Amino acid sequence: MLTLGRHLFPLDRVLVMGVLNVTPDSFSDGGRYLTGTAALDHARNMLDDGADIIDVGGESTRPGAAPTSEREELERVIPLIERIAARGVPVSVDTRNPAVMRAAIAAGAAMVNDVFALRAPDALETVAAAPVAVCLMHMKGEPATMQQNVSYTDVVADVKIFLVERASAAEAAGIARDRIVIDPGFGFGKKVEHNLVLLRRLPEIVALGFPVAVGLSRKSTIGALTGREVGERVAGSIAAALAAVARGAKIVRTHDVRETVDALKVWHALQDG
Repeated sequence: MLTLGRHLFPLDRVLVMGVLNVTPDSFSDGGRYLTGTAALDHARNMLDDGADIIDVGGESTRPGAAPTSEREELERVIPLIERIAARGVPVSVDTRNPAVMRAAIAAGAAMVNDVFALRAPDALETVAAAPVAVCLMHMKGEPATMQQNVSYTDVVADVKIFLVERASAAEAAGIARDRIVIDPGFGFGKKVEHNLVLLRRLPEIVALGFPVAVGLSRKSTIGALTGREVGERVAGSIAAALAAVARGAKIVRTHDVRETVDALKVWHALQDG
């Protein structure tokens, strides 16, 4: 069972998290949904297409991205979260800033998706104080520098150690186990070969006992494998998502909700016999 505030998911099927970036510089859809009307329309479309959770982000975490000011991030995400959550929809806020977490939770967010895994001062306490879920992601370094001088002896072992430590810290802070999701952080401080090893050995991450979320949608690894530009990576992204699901992933974060939902319907039909 995964608990996102008042929203309960038994995890008897894979959940789809629709990406809603309200930023000018995200790698895939930066600038497309900066206006409130465009963002809300896109959220509605993703919900109509079958998204279970809408993940709203106001700061780009693409490789090389510069930090966004707290004020600007708040202005981008809070009005939108309020309007989406008012529809009774589970909303996740994609942020590493505890002040934004608090404001988003007050606005109705049911989940915090943190690429920094609640390592910022007061982040653990902020999430522990509210009945929301958290997604703890592995990232080596900061977005601005994470793809520089990337090296691992064993990427899977390093990611496992990190995620166990962060999940343990979350539980020690009072965050119930059924509110914790882990994410190996594909593309965050990892080269193509690291992402492929992580995907092949994803069952080792799943074996840690927490629901695993994966974010492979349109990423540079898909581009490297297919030779496709960002907007042409839907098929490759779905193939990678299904590979992750076959290895135990429970949440798929995607820009292409309709196509991913359709692929998962076929997947579940085959698995359910």
